[in-house]
Order: sequence, then C-alpha cells, then structure tokens
Amino acid sequence: MSSYDDKLTRRAFGGAVGVTAAAAAVGLGAGPAEAAEDRRAGAEEREFRAARGRRSRRPNILFILGDDLGWADLSSYGSPHIETPNLDRLARQGVRFTDAYSGSATCSPTRFSLYTGRYPARTKGGLAEPIADRSAGLEPTHPTLASLLKESGYSTALIGKWHAGYLPDYSPTKSGWDEFFGNFGGALEYYSKLGLGGEYDLYEGDAEYKDLRYYTRIITERASEYVSRDHHGKPWLLNLNFTTPHWPWIADGDTEQSAEIVRRIRAGDGRALWHQDGGSVEKYKQMVEDLDRSVGEVLKALKRSGQEDDTLVVFSSDNGGERFSYNWPLSGNKASLQEGGIRVPNIVRWPARLDGGQVSHVPVFSPDWTATLLEVAGTRPHRAYPLDGVSLAGYLLRGEEPAERDVFWRVRGERALRRGDWKYYRGKAGKDQLFHLAGDIREQADKAAVEPARLAELRAARESVNAGLLPYPS
Repeated sequence: MSSYDDKLTRRAFGGAVGVTAAAAAVGLGAGPAEAAEDRRAGAEEREFRAARGRRSRRPNILFILGDDLGWADLSSYGSPHIETPNLDRLARQGVRFTDAYSGSATCSPTRFSLYTGRYPARTKGGLAEPIADRSAGLEPTHPTLASLLKESGYSTALIGKWHAGYLPDYSPTKSGWDEFFGNFGGALEYYSKLGLGGEYDLYEGDAEYKDLRYYTRIITERASEYVSRDHHGKPWLLNLNFTTPHWPWIADGDTEQSAEIVRRIRAGDGRALWHQDGGSVEKYKQMVEDLDRSVGEVLKALKRSGQEDDTLVVFSSDNGGERFSYNWPLSGNKASLQEGGIRVPNIVRWPARLDGGQVSHVPVFSPDWTATLLEVAGTRPHRAYPLDGVSLAGYLLRGEEPAERDVFWRVRGERALRRGDWKYYRGKAGKDQLFHLAGDIREQADKAAVEPARLAELRAARESVNAGLLPYPS
C-alpha cells in the first residue's frame, strides 16, 4: 500500500462515530442499531481476504452508477468537504477498491463496456465519445449482461440513464432488459426532462412518461419499488443509473435555475444544458450528497425487503469527475486518460459471501464487473462475443490470486495501458510517457527516459490490443 493510500485508509475509516453523526444529520443516518454496526466495523479497513467456503444461492444484482462522479468525491475516498455517509457505510459493509477504473473516459463508451463486457471499440456504437445523436447505438443483436442473465432465468431492469442509443432503433428493452424507466440521452434538465436537443426525455419502456418532479427523486422511488418487489422466486438484475452529479448544476429545489435553463433551451440555445455559466463547488456538493441520500433510500428498501444478504451491490461511476469534482491528487478529469479521467470510486457488497471493512488495491475496470456478475450468476458469455473483462469471482470468493493482465483504454487523441503499477500514457501532445503509479499517483514523474525498454514494451502491448479494434471513422 502506498503512503497516500495508508493515510486515506486511516482518514476514511478512522472515526465511525464521526461518520455516524454525519449520517444522522442528513436524515438517513444511523439509528442505535446502525451506530453499533459502525462501531463493530472497526476503526480501519483491512486488506482484502476472501471468506472461502461459503455457499449461497444465485444473487440478485444491483449495479449503481453515478454520473461524472470523481474518484475522491466520496468522504471514504478522501473528500474533505463532501459527506457521503450511506456510501461510506456500504464500503464498511463490503470491499472498497482504490485502483478501479471506468471502461472509458466519457459516458456512453463506458456504458457499452459495462453492458457488453468488452472494449467500447468492439462495436460501432462504442466509437462515439459520447453518443450525441440518433446515428449510433448498441445493436440489439449484441449480447449484453442483461440478455445473458435473462436467458439464465433473471428478471432484468434498467432505471435511469441509458445513453446507448435512441429510439426507434436502440433501447434497453431491445437489448435484454425486461423493464426500462429513464432517459435515453446523455443529459437532461432535472425538472422539465428536456434533453440536449430540446426533446422530452423521460420514458417508461418505449413510451413517454410525464413527471416533472426532480429526476433523482423519481428514479430513486422507482428503484426502491423495484427492489421491494416479489419477483416470484427469480433472481433479478437492476442497473440503476443516476444522472447525478452530471450537469446542469441543479439541486433538488432549484426551480428558478431550472426555469432559466428551460427558457434558454426553448429559445434555441443548444448548449444551455452544459450550464457553463453556472454551478459551484457548493452546488456540486449538494448534488453528490443528494446522490448519497438516494442510494441510502434504495439500500434501505432492499434491507426492508429481506433480500439484503443475497443481493450483490456494486457502486461505481461512469468516468472521472468534471468541473467541480474533487479529484486531488489525480491529474486530468473527464474525457482524459490521465487518472482523473478514468479512476473511479468502486465498492462491492455481498453479505452472504464477502466480509466487510476491507480494501483492495487490485486494478479493475468496468468490463471486469460484467465478467464477474455473469460468473456468480452461473451464466456463460456468448462464444461469438468473447469478453475483454476478467472475472473477479475467483479473487473475491475463492481467494485466488488476481489475474495478471493489462488494462487498456483509448479515446480520440489519447492512449493508455496499465500493467501492474506501471502506466503508459500518450496525450494529445503526442508524447509517450511512463508513470509508476504506486509512487506517483499524480502522474508527474515521467520515467520514459530512464525506462525506455519498459516504455517500448507497454506501448507495443497497447498497439497490439488496438489493432484488433474498430478504427475511428475518418
């Protein structure tokens, strides 16, 4: 463990009483039973160790995505000013990954990588960074996490942001999800539900659904209802994709700001949703803390349903943080292949199989979770569409050594590959760089000149993977 990670571990979990008090302050915090649970969790995380020999039924799967949430935006990841007691508790009850990555540096490519378990550039739709019109999407013929689980007996639902293509050609219900409630596009105004083109973008299935309340409240209610259902003996998959804290910077109750953005959209301002003249660190804090409260509501509904022990919960973000994100000490942010653009918070909890209060420094990225969830559900990938992700099931459940492999990314103008603690990076300036992340998480000490052989090896490995992917359209 690096000295920074050691410091972060002590900081994040060194005071259960303080976190409990913060949780109570936002109204979803610890009562006496939960406070006792926090105290039992211990003052510090311990290095991950599998609890071998346990057995369980096939789990329900709840996969929660934040939107543009940065790696250090949770108090359990080091934020000095944002309080996230519910997500911190989730981490204390499970495993927190310090070296977790998104499948790409923007919204829709990462979603492609999670939905398919493959590099975004395996599919034409994944070349858009991100999807911004109706010309691209996830082909309904391509197997997905949902379609494969559905074939093996799971009920499947996606609530929230899809961002993998628009109607009439693309939809979650065409790609394996039994139910869909949410938005198709990359962003929407939180009250009016107007999207980037001024279109109304809240749907149930493939039909518009009218509800002008704050969006995060709506999908939180829907998700809470879903996890509370009787699924008639079937296990279930729920992809819960929040838009929080993605722009526009509108918190619950900001109706005047909402009305102004709606006015600009209707006046033809195509960039109104980008909200480049709005937002603040304080507004961002409100949005992240609202995300935390919302996750807490869904997890409480899950607990009340009696399904908590047999539900595998994964929390992550679709890419690194944006304008107001707390990214320290990482360099770069969303859209970059520097650590700040792709390193994300990542937590997994499965009470039936995993002990809590643990931390893992194994590098993982979005497609690994696809492979993992398929394995724990007893489902095989489609032979014609091999996965690029590596299952973590052996590591998490059986105590096997994690697979040694490279983690690969590309976006237009940038390249990256991580092998162990070493990272090859080439940014838009066109310079090949080499960083040793264990001692330089900020990517400031370029080792290219002193490690030319290692640089050449990692660059060649990156080019070998890239050669098998679809080229960008000219």
